[in-house]
Amino acid sequence: MRRRSPEPVLWLLFSAGGTVTALLVPALLFLFGIAFPLGWLASPDHAYLLSLVGHPLTKLVLFGLSVLALFHWAHRFRYTLYDGLRLKRLSRVIILACYGGAALGSGAAAFVLFRV
Repeated sequence: MRRRSPEPVLWLLFSAGGTVTALLVPALLFLFGIAFPLGWLASPDHAYLLSLVGHPLTKLVLFGLSVLALFHWAHRFRYTLYDGLRLKRLSRVIILACYGGAALGSGAAAFVLFRV
């Protein structure tokens, strides 16, 4: 039997991460970086935001956004190093650094979001 490559799963994480990040991050940046500070929209108070972020579904969405964005970055950076800088000879180190960094970042996001 031939061993299967994990490449399709990595491409799936790449495309899902790009899509989710492209849809959610600009909206969040607009709201919290422009609209609320400039007074275009009424700012939510601290207690409301704390209760919203404390909800399990919100934590799950933020965790999913973090994980998918990190794996999108890892895949894009891996191929930038391969093709842009022509470092394909360091394949194992690059894979470990990129996807290991994404996994560590995902673990840190889980720790921050889901700690009691």
